Amino acid sequence: MSNSLLALVLLNKPVTPDMSAVAKLLHARHPELATETADSEGAQPVQANSPLIRCGNELVAVMSMPAPIPQDPGLWERAARTWPEGKAVATHHQGHMIVSLLGKGERPLIAARLTTAVIGALIATVPECCGVVWAGRVARPADLWLEESRWSLAPYPDYPFRLWVNILPFRSGAKIGAITMGLSAFVGREIEFVTGKLALSALFDKVAGLSAYLIEHGNVVKDGDTIGASVSERISVRYKNSDVFGGLPVFCCTDDFKH
Repeated sequence: MSNSLLALVLLNKPVTPDMSAVAKLLHARHPELATETADSEGAQPVQANSPLIRCGNELVAVMSMPAPIPQDPGLWERAARTWPEGKAVATHHQGHMIVSLLGKGERPLIAARLTTAVIGALIATVPECCGVVWAGRVARPADLWLEESRWSLAPYPDYPFRLWVNILPFRSGAKIGAITMGLSAFVGREIEFVTGKLALSALFDKVAGLSAYLIEHGNVVKDGDTIGASVSERISVRYKNSDVFGGLPVFCCTDDFKH
């Protein structure tokens, strides 16, 4: 398997997908992507139960597992903010599929795009799909993945990075903050942004914009950098281990410059 961008597709009951049907639907959803099922050498199309699907020059593996995923209460607590039914899905699902790009050479964004496209086709093909856990950090409902994954090959910034990254609010004294979960799979750190100036919606927009920029360009923000569209929007970035979230490596962002 490739890296930390490994996805788990939760199933109401264990099933093995018809990968030839998945490949056809994947091509229908993404005509620009040459797709086919492949044998273990990636050379020839094979039967419907092949574990591999070719996406352009890459191979994505799909393995069906007849058991639920290990329980992670923290994951489902985070998911409950936007997906209240998630905890019930976590409790009652009976199987899952592991989906991952083979090899280690590709950029995380390429792996994320292709894996997301395949997951969308799996959900469209397999009615038993009920949720997706991405990189061990983010849980989303299957219907959201089905819709948003249509844009997995769209140009920056229109690909569905919000499937890959959660943005969660918190309080820091009199200030508000937002922390990402999932960005570290792309750039090794999460964003922790604390502000006394911005409303929560504006803070979320800032964090989302910076997340998408880092996913697209890689870790181009260095320790001590100052970023922002103008002098009035300057943001200071420091590398540190979070004091709020258990030593999590973060880009610690603040906008408390004095003018």
